[in-house]
Amino acid sequence: MMTDKITVYQKTTCSKCIGTLGILDERGIDYETVNYYEHPLTANEFRELLRKLHLSARDVLRDKEAVAKELKLAERDLSEDELIDIMVANPDLIQRPIVVKGDRAVLARPPEAVEALLS
Repeated sequence: MMTDKITVYQKTTCSKCIGTLGILDERGIDYETVNYYEHPLTANEFRELLRKLHLSARDVLRDKEAVAKELKLAERDLSEDELIDIMVANPDLIQRPIVVKGDRAVLARPPEAVEALLS
């Protein structure tokens, strides 16, 4: 449906987020943003985003972040729920931006990936 609102889960200083918002602005598309640093996701909200992305928590894990190394996430065999809890507690671990439209979502890396939701 064309009425599905677009929501961009992002960090304001993220270059990929800025690029994605630029594409939406160029196309004149209305959207809302959620800075998940200021408004942290709950585990259930994050689970719902993953469901719409058709990805696992590990698929969207920023494993090169300092906190990922500190927590030794690459070496640990964590359940999906354990990883989700760690990621919502440490938003730097979540790839961004995540763009949602209705029941679909994309990880807009590169920003042009948002185009898949616009057709």
